[in-house]
Amino acid sequence: MRNKFENLLIEFARIHRFNIRFFKELFTPPYEVKEIIRQCYEIGWKSFPLISLTGFIVGFVFTKQSRPSLEEFGAASMLPALISIAIVRALAPLVTALIASGKVGSQIGAELSSMNVTEQIDAMEVSGTNPYKYLIVSRVIATTFMIPVLTFYVAGIGLFGGYLSIISKDQLSMLSFFTQVFESIKFIDLFAMVFRSIVFGFTIGMVSCYVGYFSSKGTEGVGKAANSAVVASMFIVFIEELLIVQIMALLS
Repeated sequence: MRNKFENLLIEFARIHRFNIRFFKELFTPPYEVKEIIRQCYEIGWKSFPLISLTGFIVGFVFTKQSRPSLEEFGAASMLPALISIAIVRALAPLVTALIASGKVGSQIGAELSSMNVTEQIDAMEVSGTNPYKYLIVSRVIATTFMIPVLTFYVAGIGLFGGYLSIISKDQLSMLSFFTQVFESIKFIDLFAMVFRSIVFGFTIGMVSCYVGYFSSKGTEGVGKAANSAVVASMFIVFIEELLIVQIMALLS
């Protein structure tokens, strides 16, 4: 029992050093601009097909499921306002983070773990390259920047899916729909979406990089790193969502 507790404290200390080193390397030149741009392409652009389909389905299904409840109270006309607040404030950042945890998190964890297994990280240190700045900082910056971009895209696709769900039963012009949508959205809703997405993006990047960077040797470690990156990222994202909901409730 004592050994397990000591190992837990050692793990927390290593996580703390890992995070502190990130902020130290972040503001220390040289900056790996090319690698950051490449990671933005890998994380952002290559996720668009999956993100597009998921965002559309979420908006369409959420609208379809919300309609009966509003119709019972004779408030079906409030459907555009409901889905706009729900998608912008909560669904878009959470869905984007969960999809990114599965796709991007596993990719980063497996990639860094395979580099660790084949001793490429050690070779970078020997050659004079800072592996932490090149591998970790660039990926965390890319996830922190691209997850908010993907979140805005998911919000737009989700609202479009909601509009198609509405016009399948009602006659409503797109101009009228989006007029109600933008009238319902307040600054606090946009702030909540951006804040959530930045926090989720940073979390996914840091957790995935940490798991991959310190993975165990051997081919078995690659699979474990990819799986652990996904599970740990999703778990922490849900905890952060719970905390952010409480914070936003106090601000609104």
